[in-house]
Amino acid sequence: MMCNLVSTDMKIAASELIINADGSIFHLHLRPEELADNIILVGDPGRVDSVRAFFEHEECVRENREFRSVTGSYKGKRITVLSTGIGTDNIDIVMTELDALANIDFETREEKAQKRSLNILRIGTSGAVQADIPLGSFVYADISIGCDGLLNWYAERAQVAMADFEEAFKQHCGWTEKLPSPYFVPAGKEMTERFKEGCLHGMTLSAPGFYGPQGRKVRLGLALPDMIENFESFEYKGKRLTNIEMESSAIAGLGALLGHNVGTICCIIANRHRKDANPDYKARVKELIHYALEKI
Repeated sequence: MMCNLVSTDMKIAASELIINADGSIFHLHLRPEELADNIILVGDPGRVDSVRAFFEHEECVRENREFRSVTGSYKGKRITVLSTGIGTDNIDIVMTELDALANIDFETREEKAQKRSLNILRIGTSGAVQADIPLGSFVYADISIGCDGLLNWYAERAQVAMADFEEAFKQHCGWTEKLPSPYFVPAGKEMTERFKEGCLHGMTLSAPGFYGPQGRKVRLGLALPDMIENFESFEYKGKRLTNIEMESSAIAGLGALLGHNVGTICCIIANRHRKDANPDYKARVKELIHYALEKI
């Protein structure tokens, strides 16, 4: 599902889109010509090196805060790998600035007449909520569920969200008004088609935190004490909630609104139902990276 936004000839003010003195975008420090059409997002800046190790050629390396990027090529495909850090607030920055690099003329500060659609894939780690999903599985998010509230800040939210899924989910989980209203967004059709084989499919939930928002109780009580059990038992129109992470919803939502082909695939490193985890997951993530590079 993609949203066709109405173009405008109005100039974007310097305060709204900050461009650095060297012509790069404010946070990512990339210039428009340095961005490939194929983009891999990773959370951990250290994982950028795991992806670039597969590149046959590198063009540029950029770094600012948690945003580290390398543009290079794999089997003749030009690819940019970029770290986002943790959380959908960072994804708001990343997706907006990636789109600006592709679709804003930095000289005139106006939208380009010819829009560029990017292929954007998140490769991450995640915890499964279903007992039958083993550690080390690759799970592709056919649908991403946002419990972070980010997409609710955008006026076009309803154009890409799945309202019936949202209502079914809130009723099933006993959602309270004090929590951000959840949103459901499907991955890009083209990206999903590329990953139809070789991995599991399901619904991936993005939480706005690692502990309480993912049902982990350390010292503080939870607003939804039964959330993990409710997540596990939620099924609607043949789709079940498979896993929890912290970024896919914003990628799916903003990607759909901006007209990009996006998706998320995660390596399962913990199972919340069975209460087990594998801290030695890096070799399996390397396999996931190779698998994703072949598909993107």
